[in-house]
Amino acid sequence: MILPILHYPDKRLRTIAKEVKSFDNSISILVDDMFETMYEAPGIGLAATQINHHQRIIVIDISDNKNEPLCLINPVISEELGKTESEEGCLSVPDYFEPVKRYDSIRVNAVNQKGKPFEIQASSLLSICIQHEVDHLNGILFVDHLSKLKQSRLIKKAKKSGKEL
Repeated sequence: MILPILHYPDKRLRTIAKEVKSFDNSISILVDDMFETMYEAPGIGLAATQINHHQRIIVIDISDNKNEPLCLINPVISEELGKTESEEGCLSVPDYFEPVKRYDSIRVNAVNQKGKPFEIQASSLLSICIQHEVDHLNGILFVDHLSKLKQSRLIKKAKKSGKEL
């Protein structure tokens, strides 16, 4: 099922997600719905917070053919290496792209949909995407990495259009 995506500056995007403790069928359904929503948008990553489900779940697929889905539940970044800057966008801030500084390489501990722990090393686009989505789980948006002036202009643009972005 395709779910509605919250748009900036919706205050619900600032909610800090809670750890998933029960790995029942409802988590599998939510993850499937998140992938369907992300692919339809279209995007390469989606955090549960963006669809108003405040659980620590992210889905990602950076492949060209959209055939390499990755789900991280309760992700924790345990190592950060190097710096990079790249242009980012966000499904919650449509049609807006800005350069953001991130770590180039990270190590992440998470669990899968069945509750089984795993660890991955990510670099480049995957690293950036994971950091972006983990920020969402902590109530942080990519626009928070921008100057106050750019943030102000973005909010004015949303108000001028008479709707949220």
